[in-house]
Amino acid sequence: MSTMTPAEQPLRTPSVRDDSLRELEREVGVLIRRIRRVIGVRARAVHEDLQPSAYLMLSWLVDEGPVRASAMVDWFNIDKGAVSRQLQQLVDLGLVDRTPDPGDGRATLVSASTEGVRRLADVAAGRRRLLDERLSDWSAPELEGFVALLSRYNAALD
Repeated sequence: MSTMTPAEQPLRTPSVRDDSLRELEREVGVLIRRIRRVIGVRARAVHEDLQPSAYLMLSWLVDEGPVRASAMVDWFNIDKGAVSRQLQQLVDLGLVDRTPDPGDGRATLVSASTEGVRRLADVAAGRRRLLDERLSDWSAPELEGFVALLSRYNAALD
């Protein structure tokens, strides 16, 4: 094991892999900026007053609900107050329902309402149509390959 400090270590020549990793970081940054913008657009498509962070919670509830709010605190890694405020907005907009927890009458479960599920499904269908249009020149094997690589990338970073 080397006892040299980073400043004392000899400089190495950047490799093709280093260049690829830098390019990957750049492209992921572009993707993140695009996703942030698109989430706002999708939130407004579900309901004109829906906040982007609440849209993400609604999407999660469609897949995972009904759950206690504490599960959302854990999943989203944000404080209880923030989850509570987002849930209240979703309830006020008619997109989420609160029901008593049958396992513990003192607790409440939250789930996407029928209207929330419908609106989110409509937005998702539109999103897939747009993707299909934008990627129309990709062959089925190219699309499948990209999905497999993206899945592998996400799994590697978990």
